[in-house]
Amino acid sequence: MQIPSLAKLKKELSYLSEKELIEMVVELSKFSRDNKSYLFFKLNEKDNPGLYVEMVQEELEADFQTSRGGHSYYAKKAAQKLRRKMNKLLKLSKVKTDQIEVLLFFCEKLREYGYMHHRNPVLDNIYQMQLSKAVKLISGLHEDLQFDYEGRIEDLTA
Repeated sequence: MQIPSLAKLKKELSYLSEKELIEMVVELSKFSRDNKSYLFFKLNEKDNPGLYVEMVQEELEADFQTSRGGHSYYAKKAAQKLRRKMNKLLKLSKVKTDQIEVLLFFCEKLREYGYMHHRNPVLDNIYQMQLSKAVKLISGLHEDLQFDYEGRIEDLTA
């Protein structure tokens, strides 16, 4: 089965009525939790712009609290799992400042919960990669916003 292009799908959607479109969106949201999350954030981002960051931080914080970081092996596996979840959640927002906040939060929590004390090369790489992603996103922002984030980046690199 060959899936049609996005342009074709867009054209077909333009022929549907508002009621049919609503039904289709509801059906799409039933297929996966990701679709439902994306729809929720898109509908609520205008009313509460910080909602996405708050909810992602709460979810990651809960996962950090329940993860096992006492042994190097378990810390590595937990950090990899948390990184996968964070990357999945990052796809739900296209706002660069929100993505930066989540990446810096993740790096701060890795340090706070003692993951970096293990001196494991995999953990160090995870930490450095997420930090470099944040720095790359920050470099694309306005100078005033860059200055706001420089302090947090310095704290994380020290």
